[in-house]
Amino acid sequence: MYSFFKSARMPDPDRALPDREQPIEVVNRHFVNGNPIKGPFPSHMETAQFGLGCFWGAERKFWSMKDVYTTAVGYAGGYTRNPTYQDVCSGYSGHTEVVLVVYDPAHVEFERLLQMFWESHDPTQGMRQGNDVGTQYRSAIYADYEDQLPLAIESRDRYAGKLSQAGFGDITTEISSDKEFFYAEDYHQQYLAKNPGGYCGLGGTGVKCA
Repeated sequence: MYSFFKSARMPDPDRALPDREQPIEVVNRHFVNGNPIKGPFPSHMETAQFGLGCFWGAERKFWSMKDVYTTAVGYAGGYTRNPTYQDVCSGYSGHTEVVLVVYDPAHVEFERLLQMFWESHDPTQGMRQGNDVGTQYRSAIYADYEDQLPLAIESRDRYAGKLSQAGFGDITTEISSDKEFFYAEDYHQQYLAKNPGGYCGLGGTGVKCA
């Protein structure tokens, strides 16, 4: 997966692409575990969104976790409603590629998701991950529940100290809440399960997150 527009800056909102009327249609079945990837989900489930570079490899990290109910890939944190992949890659929708993770907090603590997030990429790289350059590859945590936000911030602060001791720079991860999730095209969903030899540029720092 490669960026068409290698921008290192977010676009100005007044220059963002116009909204699209229709959302992208996806098959409502996870290719790996068979669970639905669109809500409404069971009432005891919670969701969170994680951006850590190319969402193909990022999604595989989370669907492989024990007791995660389902995952989906999409776009969040930008300006344009219902963006397409081409819109996001243009750099003018403002979105980053994210994984929507649906989990039962009685069996999967949010901190476990945070640990997977931090250890699976380099959160100090700004608008890129490895060779993937552009705003759509920026690191992000978008909390969908009020109690997730302080946990995400606390984990960032703890991990920042560990990264600093290991010689890395400052964490650039965007941490926010109330970011709408837009589903990516169906061929992106569970891509590496459908294409086992597909591209994955994901790589961590090697620094463990307690």
